[in-house]
Amino acid sequence: MSPAILQRIAEGDQNAVQDCLKTYGGLVWSLARRMLRNQADAEDAVQEIFVEVWKNAGRFDAEQASETTFVAMIARRRLIDRIRFAQRRVSPDSIEDMVAEPAGNSGEDLQTLVEGREAFEALNQLRPEQRQVLQLSIIHGLSHQEIADATGMPLGTVKTHARRGLLQARELLGYDGEKSMKEVSA
Repeated sequence: MSPAILQRIAEGDQNAVQDCLKTYGGLVWSLARRMLRNQADAEDAVQEIFVEVWKNAGRFDAEQASETTFVAMIARRRLIDRIRFAQRRVSPDSIEDMVAEPAGNSGEDLQTLVEGREAFEALNQLRPEQRQVLQLSIIHGLSHQEIADATGMPLGTVKTHARRGLLQARELLGYDGEKSMKEVSA
């Protein structure tokens, strides 16, 4: 049986690097695309992940996990780090910029502005966990599973925060359970 790819990398085998890319490139790429949604970010992340894999190849222990699991765990950790870093960069000011007064000031634009500001204010009144989950979902487009992966919260907790946050936001915005969104805006 030939030595594991990661063992060969740790020993300095240059061919093992290409074997690693061929063997695990698809896995790492699919994880990056699924978690990041932006192709440029995913490409950067894939490069960082493989650098991390090569740096840590000597730590691989076949008795602890398979190579695939080892590579996937490094990828997952690096991707979560990227998502957390991106979250820290998003400030409330950037959300306010998203609902800044439109240049045209048409009636429809002003209505969107007012609704956006009301939604922003309602979001700021939520519990921090609810606000975080809703921002990741609504603004960043992450799924519940991606939010759970990024925050370390259990999936059920993410779903609970999302549901309760949406219900509270609806209440703060004056929507009761009997009226539909169309009835309110009509």
